[in-house]
Amino acid sequence: MDYFPSLLTIILTLFLLMVCGYICRKTKIIDNSSSKGLSRLIISVGQPMMIISALANAEYSKENLTVAWQVTLISFVMHILMSLAAYLICMRMKKQDTTKIFEFTLIFSNCGFIGFPIMDAILGDGRGSFMGAFYVIAFHLFLWTWGIMILARRREDIRMTPKKAILNYGTVPCVIGVVLYLCKPLFELPECFGKFFSYLGGLCTPISVLITGALLATISLPKMFTNGKLYLHSLIKLILFPVAVCLLAKLCGLQQSYILLATAMAGMPSAATVTMLAELYEIEPGYASQTVGITSLLSTASLPLVMLFAQWISAL
Repeated sequence: MDYFPSLLTIILTLFLLMVCGYICRKTKIIDNSSSKGLSRLIISVGQPMMIISALANAEYSKENLTVAWQVTLISFVMHILMSLAAYLICMRMKKQDTTKIFEFTLIFSNCGFIGFPIMDAILGDGRGSFMGAFYVIAFHLFLWTWGIMILARRREDIRMTPKKAILNYGTVPCVIGVVLYLCKPLFELPECFGKFFSYLGGLCTPISVLITGALLATISLPKMFTNGKLYLHSLIKLILFPVAVCLLAKLCGLQQSYILLATAMAGMPSAATVTMLAELYEIEPGYASQTVGITSLLSTASLPLVMLFAQWISAL
């Protein structure tokens, strides 16, 4: 597994960013108001621009177009299955805010912020991020519809209307990005626009991980490392889900690259977006940051293992 050093480097870099965010909160460089302001910046500007940038900068060809729709279809199927599995797992849990976060973070992985560099490490520079760009279409469509519906349970101030389901921070940039990609044979996007999208999209990874680290500074770390519920969540999220996805992909006869993609995306740590949404909506932000923090930490060991398993299964 020659990509292991690159994979480990990426995950450890993110861990260091989290530590930096933790220190910034402890030293009051980041406070409550600035943390919420940064969360709004990423959700309303950075994340949409990251989606547009990933799709608009993807290389166009007939072969790539086939790969694009196949990856998008695989992602839709995966999110449907993971949403169903997470709902069934959480159905018998107590109806409280931590259960919302538990279900949300089982479904949604950090497939954009850290998924792209990791996929490049696994499948090769360019190809991994190209496939990842189309994987996140379903991710964002589900996150801004089903994900918000999960967080809106028993909350009168959070509502998912038909208008919000169509026009939101996930669907609109996905449509813009796909249109720009499909229009590539007709015209090339001016370089200034490409850089504009890239620069703003590039804010996502460092700021989102800094916010997660800052939120971790507001809770007791010993409690986090002794919370059995977090380890149960990590077992399901980092081991059971990716192994199940890998076996299902093999049974469906998918190519090796698709098996590796599906397994890696399912095995990523929980999406950092949940910490920002939890803070904005005041839904257990401390618990959300613990979930992201511990899955990010444990993924340094689990992700290489599940990818080794995926390589073995795909080669059979």
